Amino acid sequence: METPEPPCSRDIVASQSSWTVLWHRSAPEIGAPGFMRLVAENHLRNFSLWHEEDVARRDDIGPEPVKKSKRAIDRFNQERNDFVEQMDKALFALLQPKESGVPFNSETPGMMIDRLSILALKEFHMAEQAGRADAGPDHREKCAFRLSIIRRQIADLSGALDALISETKAGSRSFRVYFQFKMYNDPAMNPQLYGAKPKA
Repeated sequence: METPEPPCSRDIVASQSSWTVLWHRSAPEIGAPGFMRLVAENHLRNFSLWHEEDVARRDDIGPEPVKKSKRAIDRFNQERNDFVEQMDKALFALLQPKESGVPFNSETPGMMIDRLSILALKEFHMAEQAGRADAGPDHREKCAFRLSIIRRQIADLSGALDALISETKAGSRSFRVYFQFKMYNDPAMNPQLYGAKPKA
């Protein structure tokens, strides 16, 4: 039986970029198989977070829509972190990193993929701003410069992801699954939630 290969950053970056364009045109759908499904689920949470964050910053729609948006942000952020952990667990099972004797990366592959997801969204929206016909040339020039930096960051981070996976396979570097243990959504952990319950 052939051993599955770990994902290549080139495929991840291309997919995140493609999904970003597609999901701005039509309702998001997750059709990717295997590990790429986890990448897509994580990207969808970042995509949803991005647009809810825009709504939450409006001051002309009243408090109720902003409140709903803030709750959605909490939910999407929790799910986003859950998928980061799932990606790391899947890669840990595939790569079988060493438990000791080598340097440990402080950032996991899942965290890097999550950052690439956010950069894909920044790239898309900064490109929009750089091409805005209703904006002045100074605005477009500033955004074009920022877009070039974002693209350089994507290249640097994708290279770092490939290097971590390659070095982990070679046994010269390792990583652990770092669990976020988010407490604010847990009614047993958030004192504002469990402290608000009426006493019997």
